[in-house]
Amino acid sequence: MIKSFFNEFKKFAMRGNVMDMAVGIIIGASFGKIVDSMVKDIMMPPIGLLLGKVDFSDLKIVLADDVAINYGVFLNNIISFIIVAFAVFILIKAVNKLQEKMIKEEAAAPTTKKCPFCCEDIPLAAVKCPHCTADLPKK
Repeated sequence: MIKSFFNEFKKFAMRGNVMDMAVGIIIGASFGKIVDSMVKDIMMPPIGLLLGKVDFSDLKIVLADDVAINYGVFLNNIISFIIVAFAVFILIKAVNKLQEKMIKEEAAAPTTKKCPFCCEDIPLAAVKCPHCTADLPKK
């Protein structure tokens, strides 16, 4: 019983879509770290400098000694989200454009030709017309 359970789990885990999802999650987590670093280390310092040497991660409203609302960290996270959302939008837009191009190319490629004797549509690879039984010229 336990062996069949593990065999079933192995079969599930090794399916293509599960593996693709795992790779996507790993890459997404790494991408999130890169975006987080870009916001904190590259974008926010110049913005803070323009606003009077303000470090957004230090912005907070102190409610008590150890209790504060860290709205600066929240602002950093909003900017990170906007960057990730924009990057995903650009990626999806590029993939959709590529898919449209591939679909158009597939649709444009002919799959049939006209028989020179009876003018019926026949497959491109045909060497004999199925309609008039004529031998087709080789090209």
